[in-house]
Amino acid sequence: MISDILPPWVASAESFGDVPEETLFPEERPLIARAVDRRRREFVTGRHCARLALARIGVTPGPIPRGERGAPVWPAGTVGSITHCPGYRAAAVASAEVARAVGIDAETHEPLPEAVLSMIASPEEIAALEALGRADGADAEGTDAVGADGAVCWDRILFSAKESIYKVWFPLTGRWLDFSEAVVDIDPSGTFRARLLVADPAMGTHTLSGRWLVRDGHIATSVALPRP
Repeated sequence: MISDILPPWVASAESFGDVPEETLFPEERPLIARAVDRRRREFVTGRHCARLALARIGVTPGPIPRGERGAPVWPAGTVGSITHCPGYRAAAVASAEVARAVGIDAETHEPLPEAVLSMIASPEEIAALEALGRADGADAEGTDAVGADGAVCWDRILFSAKESIYKVWFPLTGRWLDFSEAVVDIDPSGTFRARLLVADPAMGTHTLSGRWLVRDGHIATSVALPRP
């Protein structure tokens, strides 16, 4: 699923089930020593996917530590992103020679909890989501599955897109990016464009482009920032 929305210079791996905890490296075990079972399974399978993806770009498997704000610390010369949601885990990586950053996110394809939309979206974005809903997004090119009521969950796609944007922003800037600091325009064809409302020299751009997909009850989004 995730490979369908990534450029060819990004390698990926995904799993719809979990792998044994024995796949962890000893250095990684302390990172989940106090974690609940759900979090342990997410971490283990996420790291497993990351190593599979890294192997596809010629990187020898090794431990992937956790850095600031819990972000994965990738091997030297690589960039990447890990995501997980119920029933799905994935990782995407690329050589730092061709990519500045990669961000992916996966979500269950269901509406956001009540009151969350106003916390993550601007009035402009909410109006755009309402327009997408009126346009019968169930027939959008970028989807091959819709919600239980036959509707695309545009609000959840927006949330996921902003998560992917953050995963590109943070490794480059080392700064938090609030949901309100990126305005996202979703195209029903399966793409989106983001306008950053804050500047940072490390980004080198005020706009980001990404792709989205709905399949088998899941949403996936991605942003891949190539090196000029």
